[in-house]
Amino acid sequence: MDEKWRPYISFLKDIALGVALWFLITTFVGEARQIPSGSMEPTIQIGDRVWTDKLFLSLGEIQRGDIVVFDPPFATEYPYIKRVIGLPGETVEVKKGGKVYINGEALTEPYIAEAPGYDYGPVQVPQGQYLVLGDNRNQSNDGHYWGFLQREKISARAVYRFWPFARAGGL
Repeated sequence: MDEKWRPYISFLKDIALGVALWFLITTFVGEARQIPSGSMEPTIQIGDRVWTDKLFLSLGEIQRGDIVVFDPPFATEYPYIKRVIGLPGETVEVKKGGKVYINGEALTEPYIAEAPGYDYGPVQVPQGQYLVLGDNRNQSNDGHYWGFLQREKISARAVYRFWPFARAGGL
C-alpha cells in the first residue's frame, strides 16, 4: 500500500468502527428519544430528551410504574411513551375524578397531572399484555382509549432525562 493513503485508510476504518458501534448500541442497548407531546406531563415535557434502555426487555421484567416506549396498536409516525399501570392478570378500574384501582386497591400516583376525568373498567388485563396510561390522563391517547398493549410492541424503557439540563435526572 502506498504510504500516502495510510491516513485515509485509517480514517475510514475509524468511521466504519464508529458507525458499527452506533448501530449496535442503538439496536441492542438504548437510544435517545425526543418527546413530541404533552401526554406524559408533568413527568416528561414536550421537547424533553430521554435515554431509553432496551436491555431490560431481556434482563428484567416490566413493572408497574415503568415508562415504556412502544409502537401503538395503530399506525403512527412515531413511537409512543406511556406509564405501565396494569400488569397481566390484574383487574384495573379508573373512576372519574378519582383514582386508579388495581384489584380493588387504590393506586398512589403522585406523578399525574390531575385526576382522571373519565371512568374505565373494571377490566382484566390479558396475559402477555399491559395497560399503559399517560401521566397527563385527560390529555393522553392511551390504553383507556385503545385497550391493552402487547408485550411484543414494547421496545424500550425510558430511564433518564438528559435535556434540558435543569431537569436532568432519572425517571
